Amino acid sequence: MSKQRFGSVWDAIEDTPQEAANMKARSALMMAIQEYLRANNLTQVEAAALLGVTQPRVSDLMRGKIDLFSVDVLINMLAAAGQEVVIRFKKAA
Repeated sequence: MSKQRFGSVWDAIEDTPQEAANMKARSALMMAIQEYLRANNLTQVEAAALLGVTQPRVSDLMRGKIDLFSVDVLINMLAAAGQEVVIRFKKAA
């Protein structure tokens, strides 16, 4: 059995490079929101009001339920929190 190396866990578990790229983006956005909420010591109720979502939705976010969030929704949440999303591109390895 040969040992295969991957650039990220998403490259290893997703079926296509496109799916892996989507998951990497969603993961980065989700972690940015989680970090923002923790850094500002917001309760889930306060975070929900800020982000314009329900408290159970914030709970899903904080528990890392990535399959429940699209890139669009995560960007909207960051914008609602007053955060700017900066996108950069580089050639794939």
